[in-house]
Amino acid sequence: MNRTERLYALVDELRAIAPRPRTVGWLAARFGVSRRTVQRDLRALMATGVPVRAEAGRHGGWFIDRRSALPPINLTAPEALAVATALAGAEGTTPFSAAGRSAMRKLAAALDESAAEEVRALTELIHVLPARTAPSVLATVEQAVAQRRVVWIRYADAAGRESEREVEPGGLLAAEGCWYLVGWCRHRHAGRGFRLDRIRAAELRDEPASERTLAQLDHDLAGRIRHTETLRSLSRG
Repeated sequence: MNRTERLYALVDELRAIAPRPRTVGWLAARFGVSRRTVQRDLRALMATGVPVRAEAGRHGGWFIDRRSALPPINLTAPEALAVATALAGAEGTTPFSAAGRSAMRKLAAALDESAAEEVRALTELIHVLPARTAPSVLATVEQAVAQRRVVWIRYADAAGRESEREVEPGGLLAAEGCWYLVGWCRHRHAGRGFRLDRIRAAELRDEPASERTLAQLDHDLAGRIRHTETLRSLSRG
């Protein structure tokens, strides 16, 4: 974790438990750095206007100003379990799931003790097998889609035959428990879908990808997709 990432992570950690404080020692252990480094980082955040504050005393520490903290998330135990289960199943297999662990920590901190105990008991019954998609492949595909850049992949079809492709990413598709990179395949000169767990290697190119709608990539597929209610609620703000 570089310094910029650590600064963001410090803010996330303090915001997750606001208005309760964290000690410098606790934060140093959490991020694997010295106490002096944590203190320097916190002062740097203050200097840039981030509302982090220090409180002296036995129960003191650093905290996010409660007037600037986000409002509490009041989830029921079933709602929290739904989120926890989705995050667990997504870890290492679903695009943009790398932040799931920190999201789960924030969720846990927001639950009242009764709901937290119920969720902890039920999560002991949830088991997840290791992902078949290499973390490096997942990270590269995420960047290609988010930055709209051409990506080179080595891909294995259902029979295990491998080929190399350059793909202009058009988006991501979930279907029947699998995730696909949907884009313009320069090798086939057509829109194609590539199962993420069959991508053996991936490299990001510097070249920007042409913007194509899903209808331009696969008209029939575009007519069958749906925008899930979960994502729809996010897009509405």
